[in-house]
Amino acid sequence: MPPSQIVPTLLDEGTYIASVSTFYRVLRKAGQLVRRGRAVSAPKRKPTSYAATGPNQVWSWDITYLPTPIRGQHFYLYMVEDIFSRMIVSWEIHGTESADHAAEMIQKACLKHGIYNQDTPLILHSDNGSPMKGATMLATLQRLGVIPSFSRPRVSDDNPYSESLFRTMKYRPDYPSKPFKTLIDARSWANSFVSWYNYKHKHSSLKFVTPAQRHLGVSDAILEARRLKMRQAKARHPERWGSRKTRDWTLPAEVWLNPDKKTSPLGNKTAIAA
Repeated sequence: MPPSQIVPTLLDEGTYIASVSTFYRVLRKAGQLVRRGRAVSAPKRKPTSYAATGPNQVWSWDITYLPTPIRGQHFYLYMVEDIFSRMIVSWEIHGTESADHAAEMIQKACLKHGIYNQDTPLILHSDNGSPMKGATMLATLQRLGVIPSFSRPRVSDDNPYSESLFRTMKYRPDYPSKPFKTLIDARSWANSFVSWYNYKHKHSSLKFVTPAQRHLGVSDAILEARRLKMRQAKARHPERWGSRKTRDWTLPAEVWLNPDKKTSPLGNKTAIAA
């Protein structure tokens, strides 16, 4: 019997030995605080890790609600982000949430970005929502040669890139304070946000180059120019720098989705690399 039942049972027999917490402490010290049922406890499953070393290797996507004037009704923003460059590679807004809309969006995105001609398959990561696992969506991914990846059930932080993107979007100063009246209004605002995010937003995780600059491969030249300019500034006024080095403008060669932090700062080296 567990201590929670031992104590009241003994009390009914006119005996009090110790509190429930004391019973637990004694059992734990004696190594007898073990699982009593026959069923084996479910093992803790680690999230699958993927590494991107360039654009169009690992995409992350999700759906978020956009408010409408009607209580209980929403517009649905479908958005796909490349985790290597943080560039929004595709987006759509619909009045419903469905696997059909998602499948059509991914198909158009693969055509636009030349995924059909890649040597290595694209990894598409998402959570476990019904549009992500719908039959139409999974059949489309199989036909396109795209490998689906899903978050662990009931785990909220296995899709960090999309969650971070939506947070950036909804905390923008120009994010509407009132609901979107029509789909056209919502799409118009989203179009301006995506343009700003991809081509003007200096991303903190990208050493403050834009996602488009990283995606198009011009970020290294920009960062090298910054590095040279700071070295020249230090050479002109070394007293202002002392022994400090100039700022590190190097971008990581790998970007990991759900890395195993206990194994390596870059992630689990046994994971599948895109």
